[in-house]
Amino acid sequence: MNSKTTSLGAAIGLSAAALFGQVPVSDAPLAALRSLKIDTATSTQVERDPSGGRVIVKLILQPAKGSHINVEIWLPAAAKWNGRFLGLGNGGAAGKINPAGLAGASAAGFAVATTDMGTAPNADSGVGNPEVWKDFGYRATHLMTVTGKQVAQAYYGKAPELAYFSGGSTGGQQALQEAQRYPEDYDGIAAAVAAHCRTPLHAYFLWNDQILKKCPFTKAQDANIMAAANEFMAAREIPASAGKFVSDPRCTPPDIEAVIALARKKDASLTDDHAAALRKLFAGPRHAVTGERIFNGIPLGSSLEASHGHLYLFKWVFGAEKNLDDINFGADIDTYTAKLAPYLNAENPDLSAFQKRGGKLVMTLGTADSVVPYHASIDYYERVTERLGGLEKTQACFRFFLVPGLSHGGGPGINQPPNLLEAVRAWREQGTAPDGLLGRHVENGRMTLLMPIYPYPQRTGWDAKARIFEPMDGPRGGVERIAERFRPAAAGE
Repeated sequence: MNSKTTSLGAAIGLSAAALFGQVPVSDAPLAALRSLKIDTATSTQVERDPSGGRVIVKLILQPAKGSHINVEIWLPAAAKWNGRFLGLGNGGAAGKINPAGLAGASAAGFAVATTDMGTAPNADSGVGNPEVWKDFGYRATHLMTVTGKQVAQAYYGKAPELAYFSGGSTGGQQALQEAQRYPEDYDGIAAAVAAHCRTPLHAYFLWNDQILKKCPFTKAQDANIMAAANEFMAAREIPASAGKFVSDPRCTPPDIEAVIALARKKDASLTDDHAAALRKLFAGPRHAVTGERIFNGIPLGSSLEASHGHLYLFKWVFGAEKNLDDINFGADIDTYTAKLAPYLNAENPDLSAFQKRGGKLVMTLGTADSVVPYHASIDYYERVTERLGGLEKTQACFRFFLVPGLSHGGGPGINQPPNLLEAVRAWREQGTAPDGLLGRHVENGRMTLLMPIYPYPQRTGWDAKARIFEPMDGPRGGVERIAERFRPAAAGE
């Protein structure tokens, strides 16, 4: 067991036992929660909701000076509890709690917890505050998990049988941090569109932001460039997706030139300056001095407009008043990486501890996602495969699905496969590995395509004679690896 978990667990004491004989039996579980003592925690609410069907617990955790982590735990009635604990991830810069997620999960029978990751009231809380960096990177999620399990045990009188985590985007970063740093926390993890390569990803946002400020594109131009990519790549698609979206945007420099040329043919408003900007955007950032790969470029068939912004991490390092247009991709990126990457990045390929305890992890990423591009996730999966000793051993605990045409907000391709958490549960509890997920393509509110999605490196093929989808072997790798120094070893307290 991780030493941090042990020390935290030792600091948690339950003082409810003496109270059980002093209150009516029906109120004893609630009394146990109200008398629960957790080191560094302040309870702000322990109440039944108006329906009386569940209990809501709100806590503030302050493991260090400068840290302020909000946690909410929703507990269904004992008769409706499924014996499972569920941790829910956050999104973006976090800083708030999503009650809808808690309500849905508790209604489904989970004892469920989530956290604002310590960034309330907004992302500026991290400016010059390394404790917030730690909380956002990994600490808040772990402490939420340990605390949430303790609260569940105090309320139900027994520990959860199994624990699961589900999150997307920033929640995917949280998911992989848990698998890597605290493999004992969860038995199964669903990581959708995971932003695990965090500091290189935000360097990509800055790279794009600086280029697009100097050479902006209209929405119409953006749409025409995406359409050109879909048209050019159509010859590599199966009939159901040809021309609609790009299922595999891995490409060569000549492919990029061909897409730019086709886009200019389709849209005469695209100038030479636009073409030069597109080459930089599709190429992605490199170090200005060494030429090392910092992150890859915008995927073909995805939105330029969605690919920039989210620059709060640079304010954390350089201050709220820093002109972000002045940040360079040499010494400044080195400073930024050194300060944040050891806390924020979830890039450790050693999942052996998670594997040995029977943990199951399912990760997805969309091929048309320009907010969290696919490259780093393909490479991470390949590095895990190298570390665990081959694809067969990796797929026994970790499966990765590239979702054709999925963008970060859904559409124009396949939507995020539903019930990812249920797929993880079936794998962990019944031994039914997810050999395929069902993808739905929706246009104008109507479902126009049902298509199976197979675990990487397989892809979805089409048997024209039998007129059925089938799994086919796909290429491995095919993306340039981010330089190791931009994803340094993880650091802790």
